[in-house]
Amino acid sequence: MRPEIAVLDIQGQYRVYTEFYRADAAEKTIILINGSLATTASFAQTVRNLHPQLNVVLFDQPYAGKSKQHNRQERLISKETEAHILLELIDHFQADHVMSFSWGGASTLLALAHQPRRVKKAIVSSFSPVINEPMRDYLSRGSQYLAACDRYQVGNLVNNTIGKHLPSLFKRFNYRHVSSLDSHEYAQMHFHINEVLQHDLERALSRARNIDIPVLFVNGERDEYTTVADARQFDRHVGTCQFSAIRDAGHFLDMEHKAACEDTRAVLLGFLKPDVREKRPRYQAAAQGQHALAM
Repeated sequence: MRPEIAVLDIQGQYRVYTEFYRADAAEKTIILINGSLATTASFAQTVRNLHPQLNVVLFDQPYAGKSKQHNRQERLISKETEAHILLELIDHFQADHVMSFSWGGASTLLALAHQPRRVKKAIVSSFSPVINEPMRDYLSRGSQYLAACDRYQVGNLVNNTIGKHLPSLFKRFNYRHVSSLDSHEYAQMHFHINEVLQHDLERALSRARNIDIPVLFVNGERDEYTTVADARQFDRHVGTCQFSAIRDAGHFLDMEHKAACEDTRAVLLGFLKPDVREKRPRYQAAAQGQHALAM
């Protein structure tokens, strides 16, 4: 399953690395939006869950992954700018659906508030309209470690908090990934955390009232940081909501174990393609070089 790879010019300002997993029989296309500091590799299991029922598009933000070598990193990028990048990608790939993970949910909600004409359904996973105490502690410590460019502490923080239910193999990939990041990526994440702590999330939520398509919110039952109960408060902000809880799963859902992977796949396809009933694929552990990081 080899993707079509392209580096796209976004309004002459950014160059964005993309992977397009085409399926000849698929009628719809979905774009996946990473959590902060994550790359296309983070969605390896999700691609297997959705392809070939759907064409799947992955991309790296201009400051991350395989996009960063094509950009000058002269300024930090806001969630608002990430939303406009997503809108450009939706138009380019003529996407019918979008799906975000973790903090990718903020830019996704901002983009959907613009009511992109083609998008018919959206999935927001491991995200919450509430900054609860565990999440606030996580963000506060993360901000401190990122400002100090303390790679050891950032890696351990992710693995001991939102990533604590991951298999040990994924935790090793996470730590290796964090320890190899450039300083501008730490600065970018530090900027995003400060945006969130200074009420940027409230701006995204206020605009979410403009969303006019069905949105499915998916959270893990064991996730203390974006809880099932907190996620259900999205019904105050988004007009047409559905909610699903993945049993015995934490923040990383389909990456944590086989049953969570299969349950997540059933939920995603049940929402996106409710008339399709197919045998579930066998869960596959990450291949070397892939990681699960999302903050």
